[in-house]
Amino acid sequence: MLVQHSANAQAAAPDVRIKEAANDVSVSFLRGIVETMAVPRHYELQPENNRLTARWIARQLCSYGYDAELQGEYANVVARSRNAPNTPCVLVGAHYDSVPGTPGADDNASAVAALLACAKALAGHAPECPVCFASFNREEDGLLGSADFVRTIGTEGRISIREAHVLEMVGYCDHRPGSQAIPPGLPIQIPDHGDFLGILANKDSTAMASTVLQTARTYWPGFPVLSLKVYAGVEKLLPVLQRSDHAPFWKAGIPAIMWTDTSEFRNHNYHQPTDTPDTLDYDFLRSVSQILIATVLTSVQN
Repeated sequence: MLVQHSANAQAAAPDVRIKEAANDVSVSFLRGIVETMAVPRHYELQPENNRLTARWIARQLCSYGYDAELQGEYANVVARSRNAPNTPCVLVGAHYDSVPGTPGADDNASAVAALLACAKALAGHAPECPVCFASFNREEDGLLGSADFVRTIGTEGRISIREAHVLEMVGYCDHRPGSQAIPPGLPIQIPDHGDFLGILANKDSTAMASTVLQTARTYWPGFPVLSLKVYAGVEKLLPVLQRSDHAPFWKAGIPAIMWTDTSEFRNHNYHQPTDTPDTLDYDFLRSVSQILIATVLTSVQN
């Protein structure tokens, strides 16, 4: 069963502190992250770029005040708040590798930019927040990094995760009619213009998706957000719903949602050398980053 929802619920009263934290995100910050990362960085075919990218992300997180490390066989970058090391956390994740030969500006530097913007804002405005940031490697090789991460935290018990927000391509926007396609096999209707943020949830994470929709409505009522909530294990029948790093969390029974601009169903540069920084909409990316910050802060308060 597939259920589609949009951000049209009654808005709640905004929290001034949350709004202030979200408003700290700038277009220039996001653009700088994307431009820095936008080199081919596949794990096997561009290993030096891949290693340099991981270390660079770790340095950014450390500079914001987090304890960051390279975790596991595939060097996932993992950072935790120093002020809440043992509290079940809200995780924000995004893979940093790219397919061979593409600079991967949308896939997935845009998502890492949103992750870093969230980390920086929370460090400055809510350092006590129980959060964890994970930038996964080898998503483009069958989700190997995130699968290893989920296995490790399950067996070692190093990090207790309340919920995971996984970002997968969040920087491409196209307002033209006909710019948005529907993934094959999904019996849903969506707008035909690609200017909305998509949220994908399963049976364990419908409340998370509802929080995103409510947060967007409260703080940015003019920004379109659509949620696809999957029930009754339908995701097992539709592989298109399990193509990113949220899937290992779903498999482990950890509540997780994917945030996306819908990738190739909107962005014709998907997995192409043309996936460059100049093709992104940084105002769109800023809005996604702001909603992410506000959602994480709302979630940890509940």
